[in-house]
Amino acid sequence: MKKIKIGDLEKIREKARRTSSLRQNKARARITVHMGTCGIAAGARKILTALLDEVGQNNLDDVIVTTSGCAGLCSREPMATVEIEDEPPVKYVDLTNEKIKEILNEHIIKGNIVKEYALAIGSERTH
Repeated sequence: MKKIKIGDLEKIREKARRTSSLRQNKARARITVHMGTCGIAAGARKILTALLDEVGQNNLDDVIVTTSGCAGLCSREPMATVEIEDEPPVKYVDLTNEKIKEILNEHIIKGNIVKEYALAIGSERTH
């Protein structure tokens, strides 16, 4: 069995802190990458990885990245839903690494919905 190092504990603590922020509604925004079988087959893991890298590089401590199962639109995968406090959620479709980075920069950081990638604005809400 692999021994846990100090760096591993720090990563675990950071992940727990982010999850705790979500539960306590301290997050300003949440991005959900849909990771059903169809989403994974379409490249959702790469989207998730690119998104996590960008969130980390931009030190966005008030942004939660989470995953969910299938959203029911297999032909439009990979997909992500962006929820910002006091705004309607936006479901983005047909994502690539470049598109998710643009969505993070334009929508999450600057507050501008990227309409050319958006399928729906305002639907179910969990945040």
